[in-house]
Amino acid sequence: MLRYFPTALERLTEEFAKLPGIGGKTAQRLAFHVLSLSDEEAEAFANAITEAKRTVHCCPVCQNLTDGALCAICDDERRDHSVICVVAEPRDVIAMERAREYDGVYHVLHGVISPLNHVGPDDIRIRELLARVAKGGVREVIMATNPDTEGEATAMYLSRLLRPMEVKVTRLAYGIPVGSQLEYADEVTLLRALEGRREM
Repeated sequence: MLRYFPTALERLTEEFAKLPGIGGKTAQRLAFHVLSLSDEEAEAFANAITEAKRTVHCCPVCQNLTDGALCAICDDERRDHSVICVVAEPRDVIAMERAREYDGVYHVLHGVISPLNHVGPDDIRIRELLARVAKGGVREVIMATNPDTEGEATAMYLSRLLRPMEVKVTRLAYGIPVGSQLEYADEVTLLRALEGRREM
């Protein structure tokens, strides 16, 4: 088979193509960009990857990513540690924090229950959440998984497990996005918007 590029360049392209959301052409562009870097820039890029892999780990309390003994949120005494917001991925914590309205703590599942993708309850950080709530001092657990099939299934599964622990389990309200028009909303979105309505 005819090879157009050196083996090392093809390997680099293949590695970039393994990243989520990166197709073949984008992977090739990234590989060519890396080759255009100076030796110092390329070394800094490689060092950033290896240092992140070496130093970043899961917080033993909430399972969010950290490079310390605890993540900054768990280590913050000003946060309300009696309220836990359950999210699927570490990037969801960033999204919640951007709103600057929530002052509780988090629990990151690192996935959702998805039988089609062979992800069961034992494959995500459910045991750690249950152990945390069982210790006491938690009054509310907020389910903030995505409002899709897997996110809903995970939230329902967790709420059933948490119910006997005498803790309040709530779900984020969701419905019609700001700026959209009512006529374009589907039935499920309208139903959720009605269920999540509040007094003005």
